[in-house]
Amino acid sequence: MSRSPIPFLALGAVAVLALTGCQSAAADATTDAGASDAPITIATIPLGDDPSAENPADALARLIEEETGREVEVTDVPDYLSVVEAIRADHVDIGIMSGFPSALAVNTGEVDALLAWGADDTPVSTCVVLADSPIETVDDLEGKTVAFADQASSSGYFMPVHMLHEAGLENGVDYEGAFSGGHEGSFVALEQGQVDAACTAIMLTNLGEPYFPFADGEWRGIGESASMPVSGSVLVRPSLDAETRSLLEKAIPAVFSEENAEALGAYGEGFIGQEVMIAPDASIFDGFVEIAAVAGVDLEDLR
Repeated sequence: MSRSPIPFLALGAVAVLALTGCQSAAADATTDAGASDAPITIATIPLGDDPSAENPADALARLIEEETGREVEVTDVPDYLSVVEAIRADHVDIGIMSGFPSALAVNTGEVDALLAWGADDTPVSTCVVLADSPIETVDDLEGKTVAFADQASSSGYFMPVHMLHEAGLENGVDYEGAFSGGHEGSFVALEQGQVDAACTAIMLTNLGEPYFPFADGEWRGIGESASMPVSGSVLVRPSLDAETRSLLEKAIPAVFSEENAEALGAYGEGFIGQEVMIAPDASIFDGFVEIAAVAGVDLEDLR
């Protein structure tokens, strides 16, 4: 297992996905020749920094290596859009994504879903305030500043924006939304008083440290979002060879099993135990269209 820097600039907006399609066939793609010896490359975003525990990304790579018998190279990128672009540009083989970035990527027609996990009726997101905040309900966020993770985050942007919309609050009109760069950045902004609320994944608040920094009694959750039609997927570059695809189709479900839940941490939360769909049709992401539109993103424009 090894780590490497990503050889491209991180993207700043969802719209870039629609504008860079012609650039996706990079020259450094792995070819079919020698595929059985080539490392499997995966782009990941930072999750957890507990020095006493194995990094979830390292655990993921180790488990994939054990299941496939192939070396795995991990590339750290700053956000979900960078994972998508790394796959589109053939810099990496795979990325594991939540529902919305999966839908955004697949709807460009330039990224394949190797497999997807179904979802249940569990709420995805909440907006966190400090315990002494005067904010008691979602309605109280009117006129306030709200931190979101990044523009492609399911639980840190799309789902809470939809929740606020359902309460009659629109971003930039009834409240001021600010992107923090990730869930951790939202928590820091809240702790430092830069924002009034930080919208995030309920599963992170359930996991606690190191994924969620506030102890019981220090915070409150305001509101709960709807559930998602698909919890997430494994995205792959279209040029990935058939041998590696087949290997990963068998390995990934084995990796995301209950016995590996503790090691995978936040990577496994929400996926383990869900229905696994191999080579799913793009239509499984259709349920995201309406929710994306609330955030001003038209998935059809990305085709």
